[in-house]
Amino acid sequence: MHRFAVLISLAALSACASIPPQDGLVEEPRTPTEQWKAEVTSQPHEIRLAVHGSGLSSTQADALSQFVGEWREVEGGSITLQSPSGGPDNSAAFRTGEGARSFLIAQGVRADQIRIVGYDAKGDARAPLLVGYLRHEAVIPECGRAWTNIAHSMENKVQPNFGCATVANMAAQIANPADLKGPRATTAPDMGRRADVLAKYRKGENTSSQQDKQATGVVSQAVK
Repeated sequence: MHRFAVLISLAALSACASIPPQDGLVEEPRTPTEQWKAEVTSQPHEIRLAVHGSGLSSTQADALSQFVGEWREVEGGSITLQSPSGGPDNSAAFRTGEGARSFLIAQGVRADQIRIVGYDAKGDARAPLLVGYLRHEAVIPECGRAWTNIAHSMENKVQPNFGCATVANMAAQIANPADLKGPRATTAPDMGRRADVLAKYRKGENTSSQQDKQATGVVSQAVK
């Protein structure tokens, strides 16, 4: 009788382990870090430049220079110039926008990273030129809010607070939070180098780069 009861218990356990998850239910995390995720928020970071008929002023150039430094530090994406239209002096708005664009290119921003769009100034003579980009920030999870009895766990589940510190540290140290949203686009290949390697390959020559003699060295023989 005892042997029969043991067989029934083993059969029940194997049946429970083989039951697939029901539709609409999310599988429970298998590791601590799977139950925590660093969220990323995105919001525009802008500066406002007054429109001048003579173009950019020295003060505006200094503000744009600081703006480019912040943009480069966070590895921002495209920069948008929103030029007011429908105001009393559209030519001044155009000159200010072109002056800002030329200044950004002189500061090292690629031309394909700058986009100029217009917005309705609704006749406002003080409508500014808006220069901005989308800035990403990582939201660090708050740890230590939920604890269970680690010494008494009958379901063998991942403890609710485990893995939070690891994810929080990663979110706090990452240089560009946009990397948490997805991989970056690959850079364009070096077409000149590719043609050179293919030409050497067809001739049966060595395709590797020449060794730099200054990069060679020997291990010193220390006196024992």
